[in-house]
Amino acid sequence: MASEVQVETSPVGPVVRPPGGTEPVVLYLHGDRHLSCTPEAALDLAGRLALWTDAVVVCARYGGTFPDALDDVHAAYDYCESRGPVAVAGERLGAGLTAALLVRLRDLGAPPPLCGVLNSALLDLTLDSPSLLLNAAADPTFDVSELRRRCAHYAAGTSPTDPLLSPLHANLHGLPPVQLLAAGTDPLLDDSLGFATRAAHSGVTVDLRIRPDATSLHPETVTAMGDFIRAWTPAARTAHHA
Repeated sequence: MASEVQVETSPVGPVVRPPGGTEPVVLYLHGDRHLSCTPEAALDLAGRLALWTDAVVVCARYGGTFPDALDDVHAAYDYCESRGPVAVAGERLGAGLTAALLVRLRDLGAPPPLCGVLNSALLDLTLDSPSLLLNAAADPTFDVSELRRRCAHYAAGTSPTDPLLSPLHANLHGLPPVQLLAAGTDPLLDDSLGFATRAAHSGVTVDLRIRPDATSLHPETVTAMGDFIRAWTPAARTAHHA
């Protein structure tokens, strides 16, 4: 992780602070193909994102089953919102929780985040998309059976079509701007494509970026996320309309 940032503790998880950070606060929700929810694993990315955006990045800690995980993320959002405007970003399961948080806040009539960023998002726990089988067959390190087992554990008996568990099945009207990043070889590619299509049909501002493979996506992930987040800060929007 970049030495220029400071890592602090908070009630909701590690906080990465760049020198002279101003707005916004970025709530980052870690996740990997094993549905890991350990925020410490995201500190390197969070450090680079903090430096690129000049924003404080909060790496939320959340539970391993639904709906406790979403409740933890919501509490982390409230913590961040008390400190300034918030952008929410996540990867894999964390991206799914990002989308679920946007839907929940919309349904509650709560102030929305500035934007949401979904990287290689797990958005549909029915796990029946074509890309899951087609792309998994080309990746010997990806175990579909293991993903199904982990998703069943995470769902904890909730129907896989529940819109807060699988935001691909949610009503997406009224969400804030959303960016989706994915690789063409990602077994979860169809989750991002389907969500982007439904969100666009619902009038949501969507920035969809698909790169050929993870090797080409990874180097630009932080800059793409950071540029999108910065574009939706109050300062940037004020400058744009000036």
